[in-house]
Amino acid sequence: MDGIARAKANGMYAGKGRPASIDAVRIREMKAQGLGASATAKALGIGRASVYRVLEAAIDGHPTVEPA
Repeated sequence: MDGIARAKANGMYAGKGRPASIDAVRIREMKAQGLGASATAKALGIGRASVYRVLEAAIDGHPTVEPA
């Protein structure tokens, strides 16, 4: 068993710690409250481009966006 597989088996390896999915509803709520993309991204621990992608999808009529 290699190092990463062994660490995962022992519950020691968690990857990069990214959110499992992007909360599109929360992003739109924060935008409605007047927060900018940078503040929203920082608060949710995601990239600013992800915030823009969700907001653009909302404009185009797509209710949610899966992470790339």
